[in-house]
Amino acid sequence: MSLTTHLRRSAATAALLALPLTACGTEHAGQQQAQSAFPRPSFTPRPKCAQPAEAPPSPASSAPTTAAPREGNNGDGPPNYAGNHAYRMSVELSPAKRAMGEASAGLIQYELDKARKEGDVSEKRITAALKHLGCGKEHGVYISNDFYSVHTGDVCVSGHVTEKELTMKVHGAYAEPQPGTGPCVENRGGH
Repeated sequence: MSLTTHLRRSAATAALLALPLTACGTEHAGQQQAQSAFPRPSFTPRPKCAQPAEAPPSPASSAPTTAAPREGNNGDGPPNYAGNHAYRMSVELSPAKRAMGEASAGLIQYELDKARKEGDVSEKRITAALKHLGCGKEHGVYISNDFYSVHTGDVCVSGHVTEKELTMKVHGAYAEPQPGTGPCVENRGGH
């Protein structure tokens, strides 16, 4: 190989390496990237709502709990299953965050149970029940059909409410939530 050919290949390789690389959830070409030693949070911290008057007792350990394996991913799935579904992962909760979330869920359950007993589980009534706890759009409140979700500032509380049933789940915010819904709705789409 001649020196000229080698230099052309080296220049071409350097040019390719200099191109901005993009992937899901990263910045695109032309956007300014802030250079920082610290990673940026995936979403702006939300104000608090549905907070108990007293903080729940602190659990003995503050280590995060491990997430249970997702259905259909018992280790014998496709080799890229975890990577391809990472956008559906939610933040793991420490025992302290989970305790705080459970206390907030109790307040939410009380308000939603009142709506159920009144026989009104309309979006307007559920919105009013959550608003009574100080939870609004700034908390990622999302209500659709019989589904609700809210970010209390510490955790997500979401579930279903009908006249016959109330369910709730305390969990962390999703890495890439369903667009237009807030941080507590699992993304139904693909990557």
